[in-house]
Amino acid sequence: MIVHESDPITLVGGAGLSDQLFDQALEVAPLVVAADSGADRALDHGITPRAVIGDFDSISQAARRALPETVLHQLQDQDSTDFDKCLRSVTAPLILGVGFCGDRLDHQMAACNALVRYPAQRCVLLGETDLMFLCPPAIHLPLTAGCRVSLFPMGAVEGLSDGLQWPIRGLNFSPDGQIGTSNAATGPVHLTFTAPKMLVMLPLDRLDSVVAALADSAARWPDGTNPR
Repeated sequence: MIVHESDPITLVGGAGLSDQLFDQALEVAPLVVAADSGADRALDHGITPRAVIGDFDSISQAARRALPETVLHQLQDQDSTDFDKCLRSVTAPLILGVGFCGDRLDHQMAACNALVRYPAQRCVLLGETDLMFLCPPAIHLPLTAGCRVSLFPMGAVEGLSDGLQWPIRGLNFSPDGQIGTSNAATGPVHLTFTAPKMLVMLPLDRLDSVVAALADSAARWPDGTNPR
């Protein structure tokens, strides 16, 4: 484990990222770890990351010169993305990922894959308008009526819901079958799922609610455990 923190971490990648979104993440998680060229983005924002993790195929030479060797952790593995490398190398109660959504569709899909590959991590990916996280075994979200709630399965999974306009009981979700985009809350939402396979997508302005919900000690899948 390269980084072990008892406080939340902002993990910054190299995709397009507004100063406003970066600052929003830092308000919740002021400690910064960078994925490869995310180091350039952190330095541009006046921040020296605690660690830089990746294969270093995109970090600039200027950033490498500006950072102490002790924070540079080059992992040569070419079978995983830099986001994947970071998730398996960082321990923290919460990770907010910025700079991983929006630029390239293949990178964004790979980030979705990594969220499911490391179900024990509490990680929320932030885009400019939406956020996304892997749903834990059970979660209670204090949403308001009309709030958009999208569910996208990354594998076969079933679940129960309370507080959704279109309940999910009895549905067999899968990436090539039933999905759950553009549902809506009727008030506070409670979700349970049978496996760590369901991504939840909400408007970005629900970040505080998500952070509070994920802080629940029960809101975590056991490391490496699939209850199915």
